[in-house]
Amino acid sequence: MSSPEPIKFTDGAAYERFMAPWSRSAGTLFLDWLAPRPGLAWADVGAGNGAFTELLLAKSAPSSVCAIDPSDAQIATAREKISAKQVEFSIGDAMALPYDANRFDVAVMALVLFFVPDSRKGASEMVRVTKRGGMVASYTWDILRGGTPTQPLWEEMDAMGKPAARPPSADISRFEALKALWTELGLRDIETRELVVERTFANFDDYWLSMVVSSPAGVLGRLSETESAELKRRLQARLPASASGEITVHASATAIKGRKAA
Repeated sequence: MSSPEPIKFTDGAAYERFMAPWSRSAGTLFLDWLAPRPGLAWADVGAGNGAFTELLLAKSAPSSVCAIDPSDAQIATAREKISAKQVEFSIGDAMALPYDANRFDVAVMALVLFFVPDSRKGASEMVRVTKRGGMVASYTWDILRGGTPTQPLWEEMDAMGKPAARPPSADISRFEALKALWTELGLRDIETRELVVERTFANFDDYWLSMVVSSPAGVLGRLSETESAELKRRLQARLPASASGEITVHASATAIKGRKAA
C-alpha cells in the first residue's frame, strides 16, 4: 500500500467543519473534569482554529490565554473568530514553546499530543511553562482502540488499499502510555478519564462534506473519481441513518491531568 502524506492543517475553515464540533463536545467534558477555578493563566498548546480556546473562554473565565499553533492559517482563522483581550495568539512549535518557565497556572493540549512528533518533548514543554502546583492536562482520540471520529473513513480507505495519514505519535493515546509519561515528567495527583462523545450529521452529504471533503489528510486528492465514488458507496453502506436521514457517529478520547510538584 502507498504511504500517505503527513497530515497538514492548512485550512482553518475546512477544519472548522471537520473537527471543531467534535472538539467542542470533548472539550466540554474535559473542562468539566478539570474543574478549574476562574481567573487562571492558561497555555492552549496546539490551539488550531480556536475551537477549544472559545470553549475555555466561555466555561472557565481565564485571566489570560496564550494560544499557540504551528499553522499560520489556523491561527488566522482563530484570530478572526476570537477578539477577547485576554487571548494572545501566536505561531510556534509545541516542542519549543516561546514562554518563560513557571508562567501558567494550567497548560493543556486539546486533541494535539499525538500530532507532536516527539510527544515526550511536547509534554515536557507544558510542564516547564507551568507554575509549581499548576495543572498539566491533555486529551487525544483513543486511536488504538478505534475511538477517533475518522475510524469509519480510515477503515474503508485501508480496505481499498489507500490508507489515510495517521497522527505520528498515535501510541501516546493509550492510557498506559499517558500515565507513564506524566509519571516520568514528575507530575503528581495523576488522574485519567475516558471522554465519550457523539456527533449527528443532517444526512450523508453533511457527513461526506465534513469528514471526507474537509479532512486535513487530503483524502480525495489521493483518489481517482472511481475510487472516490467507491469510498462514498462504502461509507454510505456502513453508516446507519435514521428515518429522517440523520447519521450519528461516536468517538472516545483518553484524557489525563496531573499537577507540577510544588
